Amino acid sequence: MTASRKRATIRDVAARAGVSPGTVSKALNHSGSVSADTRARIVTAAEEIDFRPNELARSVFERRSFTVGMITTDSFERFSVPVMLGAEDALGAGRISVFLCDSRDDPIRERHYIDVLMGRRVDGFIVTGRSSNVRAPLPVEPGFPVVYALTPTARPEDCSIVVDDTQVGAVAGEHFVRMGRRSVAHITGPEHFDAVQLRSKGLAGALAEAGLEQTGPTYHGNWSEAWGHQAAQMVLRANPDVDAIYCGSDLIARGVLDGLRDLGRAVPDEIAVIGTDNWEVIATGARPALTTIDTQLTQIGRLAAQRLLDAIAGRPHSGTDRVPGRLVLRGSTN
Repeated sequence: MTASRKRATIRDVAARAGVSPGTVSKALNHSGSVSADTRARIVTAAEEIDFRPNELARSVFERRSFTVGMITTDSFERFSVPVMLGAEDALGAGRISVFLCDSRDDPIRERHYIDVLMGRRVDGFIVTGRSSNVRAPLPVEPGFPVVYALTPTARPEDCSIVVDDTQVGAVAGEHFVRMGRRSVAHITGPEHFDAVQLRSKGLAGALAEAGLEQTGPTYHGNWSEAWGHQAAQMVLRANPDVDAIYCGSDLIARGVLDGLRDLGRAVPDEIAVIGTDNWEVIATGARPALTTIDTQLTQIGRLAAQRLLDAIAGRPHSGTDRVPGRLVLRGSTN
């Protein structure tokens, strides 16, 4: 039986390359001042003896834990999971792990999670939630790396990555205009959501560019299929000639499709329908399959993680970046 080979250490690399262990660490972690020739010699030595850094030793030496905390208020995880997946994609290259904690919109629970994660010496936080409404800044020491994803902070100097909700509404309106639709209704969620107001603004702007106005008022209700079903009937009673409906979520849109079918209205021949979110299980299961606008939550998470890595490295960002939505064509439009 062959004995297992002893694992190579940073001292082995240093001895082989003829440098100190500290110089090896700087070279392999791209920190400090190391000449190109020395760095190349160290990398070659590490490869020759199959050196693989011990993460615990690495964290002690660099005073980092190589973990970040993600705090969410999204109990249903509909929005936080795509954000987290995008963040993990970006953080995985640096072998950084993510702790996900759901505060359930409870400030006391959130404070508890902050204390626990700070006790674990996380390198920073990504804060997210289930809406784009502004939230209070995370109660951490000034300068500690924090990035807000989807749910922005009220403090302008913080770094926030959000959906460009005005553009999302405009994308829907522009597609209806390209289809030649002239009477566009809007069914969406509660008025107190910032995204609802911004998408309404974007839709109205796109229609105005084409010399059109939205047909009827914006219909506000909850984020449910039942509301979409009910609102479709309200819209058609008030404006029988409507030929397009933009919906603030895919759940609402699927309810609208069911309501139109019950009324004997053909989609998309008589009335085109566009949803929002690209919640694939809902959009593809609708009859017909739902054209929708993907709010690119995974991209938001990925960008938030990249901004956090910059902040951890001493290059913090500030202000708000807006990620545009992407139209996903399916059978509810043509």
